[in-house]
Amino acid sequence: MKPQISLSIVSHLQAKLIGSLIADLTRLCSNDNIEVLLTLNVPEDIPPTLNNPPFPLRVLNNPRPLGFAANHNKAFEQAEGDFFCVLNPDVRLSRDPFPILLPFLDDPGIGVIAPQVVNSAGDLEDSARCFPTPLEIIGKMFGRASATPEPTAEEVSFPDWVAGMFMLFPREVFREMGGFDSQYFLYYEDVDLCARLALKSYRVALCQQVAVIHDARRSSHSSFRYLKWHLASLLRFFRSPVYQQLRKQNRISK
Repeated sequence: MKPQISLSIVSHLQAKLIGSLIADLTRLCSNDNIEVLLTLNVPEDIPPTLNNPPFPLRVLNNPRPLGFAANHNKAFEQAEGDFFCVLNPDVRLSRDPFPILLPFLDDPGIGVIAPQVVNSAGDLEDSARCFPTPLEIIGKMFGRASATPEPTAEEVSFPDWVAGMFMLFPREVFREMGGFDSQYFLYYEDVDLCARLALKSYRVALCQQVAVIHDARRSSHSSFRYLKWHLASLLRFFRSPVYQQLRKQNRISK
């Protein structure tokens, strides 16, 4: 039977995290509605618990490591569901988020939806933000917080972008957008795609009725290699035609 949702998960020697996430999906989700496409970006042994899940699981092995965008785009080529979900391996579920998220995508004006994200202590993370500006980035270097949308009591809000740890797309919207821009190796792929959605008049939605748990690693804060990727992606975004078009449409601060 054709799955309703295809979940794309990419592992970078994160088998233990993958095992926990698959266990959450097995315990909480309607297993006849999902399929999982697990990309091993580098060779690793997967946990035995992944051998017989109650839903289709396909393991994709990369001959060489790829970036975030390229990995999820490659998985999308094999996805069969009507919806495509990008999911980080370090996300944990406390409930099935999909029955709450999917009805919002009946609105053809919504291009992607995400749940609230909390850390392991239950504190809200800044997973939904306003589009960045160079001035904001300079401010962050001096300890200022990122620009975030005003809190709302509504069931769903519409930030500029949502983080790539959990993004749920209608299949045809992801296809229409050409997926993520694979010129980004790591970082800002989510910002770029949300920006392109906005330029196509799609809205980015954040559902405040359901939350997932994220164990943020913040690798760019402790590794020069990750910091270099982060800065390269930031510069690429600010120099891109997408960013310039956002400015022309007054969608960001100048």
